[in-house]
Parts: sequence; C-alpha cells; structure tokens
Amino acid sequence: MSANSVFRSAALSLAISLAMAVPAAQAAADAAPAAGATATAAAVQRKPIAQGLYELAFSPKQNAVFVASSGGFGDDAGPAQVLRLNPATLAVEATIALERKGFGVVLDDSNNRLYVGNTVDTSVTVVDTAANKAIGTVQLMEKVVGKDGKAAYSHDLRELVVDAPNHRLYVTGHSGEGSVLFVVDTQSLKLVDTIAGLGKAKAPGLALDAKGKRVYTSNLLAEVVTVGTDSGKVEQRFKVSAEQPMNIALDPSGKRLFVTDQGSAMIRKYQASSTPGFVSAHPGQRVLVLDRSTGKELASIATDAGPLGILLDAGRKRLYVTNRDAGTVTAYNSDTYAPVATYAVPAHPNSLALDTQSNVLYVTVKNGDAEAKGSAESVARIAL
Repeated sequence: MSANSVFRSAALSLAISLAMAVPAAQAAADAAPAAGATATAAAVQRKPIAQGLYELAFSPKQNAVFVASSGGFGDDAGPAQVLRLNPATLAVEATIALERKGFGVVLDDSNNRLYVGNTVDTSVTVVDTAANKAIGTVQLMEKVVGKDGKAAYSHDLRELVVDAPNHRLYVTGHSGEGSVLFVVDTQSLKLVDTIAGLGKAKAPGLALDAKGKRVYTSNLLAEVVTVGTDSGKVEQRFKVSAEQPMNIALDPSGKRLFVTDQGSAMIRKYQASSTPGFVSAHPGQRVLVLDRSTGKELASIATDAGPLGILLDAGRKRLYVTNRDAGTVTAYNSDTYAPVATYAVPAHPNSLALDTQSNVLYVTVKNGDAEAKGSAESVARIAL
C-alpha cells in the first residue's frame, strides 16, 4: 500500500470515527429533538478545551475526566496531549504530553491506566492517571514498503477495550484489505496476538463481554463479527440490516447488542467505491438492537441525524446516543426504546463518558464550519 493510500485510509478512518463535518447551518436545522423527548438546555454546560478533541473517560478513582487531544493537523496544529479535567467545572487540572497524536481512549481505573490509541501511528500510548504522565508506547504494527518504495502503516486504529482482570487490551486495526484485532498484554505491554478475519472493510465498532469471553466488532460490510478471547479467532459473523454499523454497546444483563447505524452520505460514497455490487438499501439514522448470540434484529430505534457514540447505563435503563450531524445527544429508555430527553450540543457531539454515581454525562464536541480553523473544541457536561 502506498503512503498516499495509507493517508487516505487514515483520513477516512478519522472521518468514520470522529471527525465528519456538516455545514453549521445544516447542523442547526437538524437539531430538533427526537419525537417524544424533552429538550433540556439548563442541564448542559460546556467549555472549550483544546484542538482536535476525540474520546474521553471518567475516572471515579481519580475523580477526573480524561480527554484525548490530537492537536489537529496542519501548520496550526496544537500539541498532542491528554487533558485532565475537573468533573464539576471542566477546568484543566493537568496536561499530559504525548509523543504521538491521541484519538480513542479506554480507562483501566483499577490500575491507574489510560490507554490512548495513536490512530495514524498504529500504536497505543499508556498513561499513568495517578502520576499524570505517559509511561510507555506499544507498537502494534511496523511500516511496510509499498510499490512506490515508501514505508507506511497498512492499518490505522479506532476503538479500544480493556479486560483488566485478565490483563488484556483489545484494539481494532482498520484496513480495506482486511481489518484485524490487536491483543496486548497489559502487564508486559507487549503485542501478543493479531487476529484476522474482521472483514475486508473498515471495522468501526468494538465491545467486550469479558465474562462471556467475547469481543464484538462491526464492519462496513454490514456485519457483526464475534471473536473469542479464549480461542483467539473469529467465532461468529452475522449479516445485519445496519448498512453503516458504527459504535456498539452491550447489555450486561442480557443478550442485547446496540449498534448505531449512521447513514452518512460520505461513507455511503466510500462503500459504493470500495465494495463490489454495493447498493444502499437503508438510510440509517437509527440504533439497531440485536440478539448478540443469533444476530436477530430485535428493534430499530429512530435517531436524529448522524448517530455515532452510544453508551448504555443499564442500572438506570438509559441509552445515550450522540447525533453528530444534528448536534444533539438523545437519551432513550433502554427497555421501551422511547426517547426521554434530548440535549442540544452543537456543532458535532462525538464521544461519551458517564459518571454513574453522580448521573452526569460527558461529551466531546467537534467544531463545525462556523468556528475558526485551529480553534479549541469543547467538552460538554450534562446533568441528567
């Protein structure tokens, strides 16, 4: 694969993951609450933090929010860093420098570790959340030399999940030539396996059922692919009606799998150019509910435009979804699937983290076209 091809692949991965933009006027026009939901402006506070914000995590142990900032791209890019935020005020309490740009994150609170995906460098940076510093980097793949004689990474990264008791970190590696699941030993900080078979397409979604010894992934071939953490191989794959299955949430008390089906015109164009015989049959803009053991469709929940991030609070029976194009976050009853509240957080709400004890939701918010290039992006705090 040439360096240019890899750059295009990485750019698409970021767009799929975290950075798809629509004109600000369109975002405002689409920001109407979901039917039956109540808009609650007073519950939302937000603060500009840094350039290129992506995923975030709430740490009960540290009583802090950690958010990854890539710094953006180009001549006006800021530093790559993780910001430690006060969970009540969103003030920056510490700045953790990164040598490589950070995007996705997952927290192992019991061991004071935050794992940060270096998407374009196919590596993971390990952050000590107690000491507020990076302590290591795990390289998941080396560069390969393409036909043009240039070395580049063949895969880029998206999501991370951690199985702390079993000392394993799982990371999806994207490639149209064949996506993979990287397996890292969190004690030695070494790559111990690279599991193929996630499909010859981008594989956006990732969720872990540690007790059931299963990792669930989604791909842009409209599949859900299940990997056994004990067997180290693909155990099942289901064709689903979600054309653009993105992020995944698991019901810990049952067999349900929640998947955002984005419905992006840009991704649809990519699918048409990269998948032979692709014909779009569903506009997306929904959450698909599946039986994770059979792949059977249990429900289809309509959303605002551009659903991406998804988080289940099983204890309170709430399902939260970021609607990137609409500029909203919607809360649903996770049993009845009825919308119960919608929060306006324009331009493009992206990723979610939850303080379950205080019942507070944190959201990264990407800039739209109205913001000046190089301006800081925001974190929103929603008192639920």
